[in-house]
Amino acid sequence: MISKIYSAATYGINAYLVEVETNSEKQLSSITIVGLPDNAVKESKERVMAAIKNSGYQFPKGKITVNLAPADIKKEGSAFDLPIAIGILAAAADIESSLLEDTVILGELALDGTLRPVRGVLPIAVEMRNKKMKRLIVPLDSAREASMVQDVDVFGLQTLQDAVDLLNSNREFEPIVTPQEEIFGENFQHYVDLSDVKGQENVKRALEVAAAGGHNILMIGSPGSGKSMLAKRIPTILPPLEFDEALETTKIHSVAGILPRNKALVTERPFRSPHHTISDAALIGGGSFPRPGEVSFSHNGVLFLDELPEFKKNVLEVMRQPLEDGRVTISRSKLSLEFPANFMLVAAMNPCQCGFYTDPFKQCTCNSQMIQKYMSRISGPLLDRIDIHIEVLPVKYKELSSNADGESSASVRARVQRARDIQSERFRAYPYIHKNADMRSAEVRKFCKLDTAGAEQLKMAMTKLGLSARAYDRILKVARTIADMENSEAIQAHHISEAIQYRSLDRQLWNH
Repeated sequence: MISKIYSAATYGINAYLVEVETNSEKQLSSITIVGLPDNAVKESKERVMAAIKNSGYQFPKGKITVNLAPADIKKEGSAFDLPIAIGILAAAADIESSLLEDTVILGELALDGTLRPVRGVLPIAVEMRNKKMKRLIVPLDSAREASMVQDVDVFGLQTLQDAVDLLNSNREFEPIVTPQEEIFGENFQHYVDLSDVKGQENVKRALEVAAAGGHNILMIGSPGSGKSMLAKRIPTILPPLEFDEALETTKIHSVAGILPRNKALVTERPFRSPHHTISDAALIGGGSFPRPGEVSFSHNGVLFLDELPEFKKNVLEVMRQPLEDGRVTISRSKLSLEFPANFMLVAAMNPCQCGFYTDPFKQCTCNSQMIQKYMSRISGPLLDRIDIHIEVLPVKYKELSSNADGESSASVRARVQRARDIQSERFRAYPYIHKNADMRSAEVRKFCKLDTAGAEQLKMAMTKLGLSARAYDRILKVARTIADMENSEAIQAHHISEAIQYRSLDRQLWNH
């Protein structure tokens, strides 16, 4: 007897349906799984056999063949345990249900028949909605995540027996309902605030400009000047996630298996801070069956790279594509996957090996050659992709000892939001551009026109500093953001002047 069950799997951050075909015939007892299964899927037959017996059902005798279609795409993971078990029971006539035709089933089985959570259920629920399938059966711990997709009835179950009872209509089960407005409308209390930082008003201004336009920023300063402290407070001044952004971010975290259990949606902008010993595959993504990396986990949020020159050079160089395109393409001999990676890069570094080249209070022990060697760890093309370079000087005692409160993150975030609103309106007809940092050359020429004074000032800076064409575009983008923060339609000379000041490495260190 043959049965057909629908399951699903992820490909990148998207999903596709998988037909689990089960054939049972009277021959010597055996069970075979075909359809390019990986080791975890091949091992499922042992879990399935034990779970069926320990759930009180008779495991059918004879030859059982399970085919996972389409057979030319590799299947991985333990989520096929439950659909394989249901397929075997359906082939043995223990399940006779019309519900199987528009139901997708996922779940890992324990040996006693209980269900364990699986990853990637959110993109699978989205694919079901696109294919107009009605029901999704998943482990209870994965149900809230999937229930964020409307028009799909999500049933969170605890055991194999629950799944059989639901399909045979032996018991009533209510679908899991998670109100989107309730989850997405939660107010989160940040544990840090920009007002915690004493002094550093020029750096705070640069961070506000960076947040307003989504610009990448590099902070250069001696140890203890507050670079990390400032970076960790950037998420507190960024606008809140919109629902579509939250959904896409959650899909990435779900596919990677890093979404916290019972968390339905990522509602805060991610902040990722990998150590400088990270490999290029862990940063960008990779593996024999490619998984997203830190740049994708930072999608719609912040990627903070502390001690930037300490990262391996090949690790930094592979960041060029995501910084330029907002996505990562990973190719293997048999497949090519694309992961979103539109993040705000925040980097921090010392100005030299000893760290005190720009420190006004401590003597630098490095000579010019040592400084140049240290700076050369970061390539020019990578620096060109960072819009803002800002020096972070040590805070003076008078500022440190002051009891005056600095400006709060909430008030800065309000100004950032107003600037973002202006950009949203400007780029309404450009679906792939959401903020000034996303502009390509054509949009820069259209929206960043200069008056005579501004053009002359930029020409002088380009000639004097020897800036690249990419750096030219970066200055114009930052100037556009500064103008937006002043609600100015035109980019004026003082906007250009401030934007040029944010090319600290071009002005000083790089040409030391």
